[in-house]
Amino acid sequence: MKTKEDFLNGQILLIDKPLEWSSFQAVNALKWAIRKKFDLKKIKIGHAGTLDPLATGLLIICTGKFTKKIPELQGQVKEYTGTFTMGATTPSYDMETEVDRTYPTEHLSDVAIKEATHQFLGEIDQIPPIFSALKKDGKRLYELAREGKKVEIKSRKIEILEFEITRIALPEVDFRVVCSKGTYIRSLAHDFGKALESGAYLSALRRTKIGDFNVNNATSPMVFKENL
Repeated sequence: MKTKEDFLNGQILLIDKPLEWSSFQAVNALKWAIRKKFDLKKIKIGHAGTLDPLATGLLIICTGKFTKKIPELQGQVKEYTGTFTMGATTPSYDMETEVDRTYPTEHLSDVAIKEATHQFLGEIDQIPPIFSALKKDGKRLYELAREGKKVEIKSRKIEILEFEITRIALPEVDFRVVCSKGTYIRSLAHDFGKALESGAYLSALRRTKIGDFNVNNATSPMVFKENL
């Protein structure tokens, strides 16, 4: 069993974030559980890289002195699995917003879908989604998006190390991606649809690895509380 000192000196906790939880909620759930258990007024705690509420999977949470390790952990290579839904787009590039346009999918062959992954491998320029937490002029992009404002977003260099298609059952296409820090899988979904002269949005996402850390070794916030 972990002691109060263990958490204050620093722990790296692997959490499997539930669907529809924000990363902030997951951190808060652990913070309250640790404070309550050890009767602590305060404890330093933070996560090493956000997951969208509609994604599940690996969230690394650091406590105490280990919060200093967060920048280093954030820079690690990440692996994701998930599903693109072809033939449609949404303004947020995922299921947070409703479908705004539909596109033909009759021309999509398994071969074409698999081959389209090649153009995304290596270092590429990616434009982050307008519905993101990046800031422009002191406001978060998603705030500007919800106000209906037009925003110029600069592309950024990212690296896709591996990109494979694991299942095709149109309109669904399952994938696995290994990528650098700063990669938006929602943008990848959008660009993948464009590359195939169709549309696509991200309909499921799970983060499976961050560096050497694997979601198979993670626990849910509820199980963490029970085991404290």
